[in-house]
Amino acid sequence: MSAPPRRILATTVILALTASTLLACGDDEPDSNSKKITVWSLEDVADRVTATKAIIADFTAKTGIQVDLVTVNEDQFPSLIAANAAAGDLPDVVGSVSLAGIRTLAGNELLHASANAEVVDKLGKQTFSPRALELTSDDGGQLSVPSDGWGQLLVYRKDLFAAAGLPAPDTYERITAAAARLNTGGVAGITAATAPSDVFTQQTFEHLALANGCQLTDDSGAVTLDSPQCVEAFRFYGDLIRTSSVKGAQDVDTTRATYFAGKAAMVVWSPFILDELAGLRNDAKPTCPQCQADPGFLAKNSGFVTAIKGPNGTEPAQYGEISSWAVLDGAVTDPAKSFVEYMLSDGYPRWFGMSPEGRFPVRKGTPAEP
Repeated sequence: MSAPPRRILATTVILALTASTLLACGDDEPDSNSKKITVWSLEDVADRVTATKAIIADFTAKTGIQVDLVTVNEDQFPSLIAANAAAGDLPDVVGSVSLAGIRTLAGNELLHASANAEVVDKLGKQTFSPRALELTSDDGGQLSVPSDGWGQLLVYRKDLFAAAGLPAPDTYERITAAAARLNTGGVAGITAATAPSDVFTQQTFEHLALANGCQLTDDSGAVTLDSPQCVEAFRFYGDLIRTSSVKGAQDVDTTRATYFAGKAAMVVWSPFILDELAGLRNDAKPTCPQCQADPGFLAKNSGFVTAIKGPNGTEPAQYGEISSWAVLDGAVTDPAKSFVEYMLSDGYPRWFGMSPEGRFPVRKGTPAEP
């Protein structure tokens, strides 16, 4: 995957505002001899929770360190971490946290000042993607331990596009034309996220905004949401939703369900949709009329666009995300560091292997076997 572009837009701001009232943790020092830690994971899909528990069981068997795993919904993470910080009851480790989440934790001084850098140093900086380390650092300090990344996709019905003589939807103009042309006969031209405050809405819009060169700030820090690039991105997305998408608030589940039912010609989604599109998840299978006779129908007839270009964009761009593990302030330090080290070493292939369609490793090997 190409290096993800600089993050922008609403959720980064929302997360920062949500967390701006965080209170300092309690003054009690953790018991350094404790052999139990609490880990929050933002991977709350049932199959992934089961896989995570299996990895943790092996970690405990190897080290004797007990792990209390708490799964947290991504949209609820800012408010939950704020509440626990106020109560002086932060977890020792958080996992699968986005770049915006890590920046929020850093801005409120909730990250352990040195533990995360020590983990990266012990594992070997040279074994990580330089871009992943750059994105999870600030002023030379390592904020978290990057684990894996993914890039946003625009999924489209190749068969419908071919029948209408339409090119792949890789520009604003082509997306708009295809959405208008195919928005007929009970099929929406596109289904895209609109639910307010959902991280998925931010990810969907940011993917298209980056395509037009829209950034939250310029290099000097000045806010640029009123730039021609951003104004056009908002206009494009608003018009697309109003004229060619499904009515009502749409979220991560409804957009997928609409596309899987054969009722949308395009959907913006993460690569985590790929196994579901192939019928490999029992809780999210394609339900289109043709899928009854051929469960692989949508997989065979779906195309994928990665980078998109808008009229003001200098080059095609794609939204990308890096997920991290992080030891938090007040953690039982040594066991917490041991856990993160394990998740990036012995447990690493199983961690990204539990959903490899959307989890690209940013650590490519060990110092001995790079």
